[in-house]
Amino acid sequence: MNGSRIAAVGHYQPAKVLTNEDLAGMVDTSDEWIRSRVGIRTRHIAGPDEPVDELAAHAAAKALAGAGLAPGDIDLVLVATSTAIDRSPNMAARVAARLGIPSPAAMDVNVVCAGFTHALATADHAVRAGAASRALVIGADKMSDVTDWADRSTCVLVGDGAGAAVVEASEDAGIGPVLWGSVPEMGHAVRIEGQPARFAQEGQSVYRWATTQLPAIARRACERAGLAPEDLAGVVLHQANLRIIEPLALKLGAVNAVVARDVAESGNTSAGSIPLAFSKLVEQGKIAGGDPVLLFGFGGNLSYAGQVVRCP
Repeated sequence: MNGSRIAAVGHYQPAKVLTNEDLAGMVDTSDEWIRSRVGIRTRHIAGPDEPVDELAAHAAAKALAGAGLAPGDIDLVLVATSTAIDRSPNMAARVAARLGIPSPAAMDVNVVCAGFTHALATADHAVRAGAASRALVIGADKMSDVTDWADRSTCVLVGDGAGAAVVEASEDAGIGPVLWGSVPEMGHAVRIEGQPARFAQEGQSVYRWATTQLPAIARRACERAGLAPEDLAGVVLHQANLRIIEPLALKLGAVNAVVARDVAESGNTSAGSIPLAFSKLVEQGKIAGGDPVLLFGFGGNLSYAGQVVRCP
């Protein structure tokens, strides 16, 4: 086997939905203010008895079922998250225990909003190197745990959720070469810091960086896969804000692609956002098996990572 592919995807969101009208009763805001600035209508919020690993395990179980695999078929579990409360056991080990995966390598990846695409690249490398045969790659975050619900500049943005993919060896390269990097000197622009940990960001700095610097980087990710942006059938960017997603997609030049806009109903779920939005596009039939799709994460640490994958 010379490559790896995504065999199946899955996603999960908590049942509780928080609307803009609900938020208007909590802080000084309105549905019009939120929609006009970030494009979000609703978001899902997990309860106190729904930890991150539970969200992750639900999404992973759905991906496993879609691939027709049993837990024992997995030998690597990677969970991208930045909202783990405990240091050990890590989220990957907890998910493996929930699903009954017997003896996997189990690692967490903390690259915040670009976590899933970093973890996906890591799984691709491990499978192609022969270090793993099948991997579960999960992006999951419970942003409600790290949000100041009295701060209208951040509480209107966030949601909770998870998405997952099963990665396995393939004769063809179903996961293209990753393009990744960061701007560490600007890492302060997106933060989850303090005791208790709280999410904060410099919105204008992130907006300028994302809309001016990232289109060229995303095009280079396409070039690494041997494709032009107009060849893409789908574009799944980190679901941060419609005012970032739409200009970035336009400047990328993916004129024939379906662009994920799940942020409108899910909010910013950090590492969960890309696999969640990707899984929904697959489930809804908006992209077909074998279609080339750009996955591109960006945000915390001012990190980025993107690759073109073939739709399962």
